[in-house]
Amino acid sequence: MTYLDEYSSPLGTITLASNGESLTGLWFDGQKYFGADLLKESSRACLPVFESAKRWLDVYFSGREPDAAPPLSLDGMTPFQKTVCQMLLRIPYGKTSTYAQIGAQIERETGRRCSSRAVGGAVGHNRISIIIPCHRVLGAGGNLTGYAGGIARKDALLRLEGIDTARLIFPSRGTAL
Repeated sequence: MTYLDEYSSPLGTITLASNGESLTGLWFDGQKYFGADLLKESSRACLPVFESAKRWLDVYFSGREPDAAPPLSLDGMTPFQKTVCQMLLRIPYGKTSTYAQIGAQIERETGRRCSSRAVGGAVGHNRISIIIPCHRVLGAGGNLTGYAGGIARKDALLRLEGIDTARLIFPSRGTAL
């Protein structure tokens, strides 16, 4: 069974999903891939994991670094997507990385080649936005691209963390908008 709840953020409504014990999804409503894997049989619920996630989000949206995240479940993701999500969790609050840097780190740790494009595909399907910080990943040369919630939200999240986005390159066309 999938359980759902909502959170009103300064950047729009966020839907939370859970298996009853762990957070399995966190999306801005209307975001690309939003709820793509939610079961048709879901119900609204007030669960401890949702309360924990909402406290985390309250701290985050107040402009402070949250402490421990609520329990997360990456079930249903491919092993590669799980590896990329683990890499995303290593990016510190207020810092950024690139698709290429993440790919190089995966290569160092696994000995397997890993392209920026493959990392980008996995990052784009992150089911637990913000808490698994895919918004902290940039394209080559500081290109601000690849956020399923939209570039405006990615920019706002980075600025909330104190990152100077004026130095970044904003796309003028393409699917990242």
